[in-house]
Amino acid sequence: MLFKKSIPQLLAEANESGEGTLQRSLTSFNLVALGVGAIIGAGLFSLTGIAAADNAGPAVILSFIIAAIGCGFAGLCYAEFASMIPVAGSAYTYSYATMGEFMAWIIGWDLVLEYALSAATVAASWSQYFSQFLLEFGIHFPQQLLHGPWEGGLINLPAIIIVCLLSMLLIRGTKDSSTVNNVLVIVKVAVVLIFIALGWSFIDPANHTPFIPANAGEEAVKAGTKGFFEFFASDDFGHFGISGVLRGAGVVFFAFIGFDAVSTAAQEAKNPQKGMPIGIIGSLIVCTLLYVLFSYVMTGLENYTKFAGDAKPVATAFAQTGYTFLNRFLMVAILAGYTSVILVMLLGQSRVFYSMSKDGLLPKIFSDLHKTNQTPWKTNLMFMVFVSIFAGFVPVSDLGHMVSIGTLFAFSLVCIGVLILRKTDPDLVRPFRTPLVPLVPILGIIVCVLMMASLPIVSWERLGIWMALGVAIYYAYGRKHSYIRKAHHDSLKK
Repeated sequence: MLFKKSIPQLLAEANESGEGTLQRSLTSFNLVALGVGAIIGAGLFSLTGIAAADNAGPAVILSFIIAAIGCGFAGLCYAEFASMIPVAGSAYTYSYATMGEFMAWIIGWDLVLEYALSAATVAASWSQYFSQFLLEFGIHFPQQLLHGPWEGGLINLPAIIIVCLLSMLLIRGTKDSSTVNNVLVIVKVAVVLIFIALGWSFIDPANHTPFIPANAGEEAVKAGTKGFFEFFASDDFGHFGISGVLRGAGVVFFAFIGFDAVSTAAQEAKNPQKGMPIGIIGSLIVCTLLYVLFSYVMTGLENYTKFAGDAKPVATAFAQTGYTFLNRFLMVAILAGYTSVILVMLLGQSRVFYSMSKDGLLPKIFSDLHKTNQTPWKTNLMFMVFVSIFAGFVPVSDLGHMVSIGTLFAFSLVCIGVLILRKTDPDLVRPFRTPLVPLVPILGIIVCVLMMASLPIVSWERLGIWMALGVAIYYAYGRKHSYIRKAHHDSLKK
């Protein structure tokens, strides 16, 4: 039997209030800020240069647009679910309603990869930028305290500190956390806008010519001297030309990851039916506009070839303006970007485990709320320790692909969920409807699967190991303690 939670049951949970429930304190602006906070991290400052130098040249602008469209398909599906089922848990909750308990558990376990490991990875990188920022003021942070034992150090202390500070902030309450996130978002968006405004008048049109650098393999295919599949398998594919623009879209796609974290806060939105679609779609639109303008200015200030192997491509580009004072502000923006990403990821993970615990699939400790702050503080503390261990001691440089494959898997299931629910419950009230169904969800699935297929085989192997561990835990604990299963068995006894 496929154990699923009914939509009326989920809506009843969403409408619960009083002690023991999450507080609805987030406005539409807060939700957009959460999305922007999760999306704009250091990816904007690093991936733009990488994709321009290695793949698309100035046409990295088109790569960002293509990636945004790909994310938009999944975003529209998320918006439909989040407005219809405003319950904490995101893709986990949506899967429970459409594909049953087992798939819900799989996706809930998978989201640990996206949220918890992403927070750990970003925290480790935050530490490196923090040490560079201190160097601007002549302060040298001991290298032994910036790397874990597998990287030649003792411990990544700044990474642990930032995770602990943000976890404590989350325990204080969603409203306070949202306020801090709003400030971080304003800081980093302000610096991005300053970069665009000051850099615009220094753009050299020659740097945008050719807009799409030539690809020798593509020219050979056009001339008939090389077959398409031969070109596809060659090193030329993805190195400029149209194929480079598409490969660049795959690179910068991951700069958009994070908007789905908005849906984990659905149960804390004041007006989720209106606010969730605005938060998800609005944050994608804002970030896409900033990404396109930023990449246009960046590739106009300096020739894209100069970004190859450059650890600080933005600083290299902005040096052409002579406004060197902004370099420190760029560092502040990067730190603010990383901090807001860690904050939103920790928030999202705690809400997913809160929902799983409320369903009996995890111990009750994960859904215990703080009497005063109404936050799942024990979950916050548990993930503070878990994420800190990864960020402080484990080399996380190779975890990025695990985060990506986990995210794309979640996106795919949400798109599938929209198709299923449109078929099984066509008359359900949907405050926001995904347009052009089934086309949009199908395109979302195709984009996500193609992105997953482009990832290294080791990512699939690690995903398989992680999922096998998750299935073992489900059968050892979750299946036996599931409230919906207990209710079904009790009804059979009667």
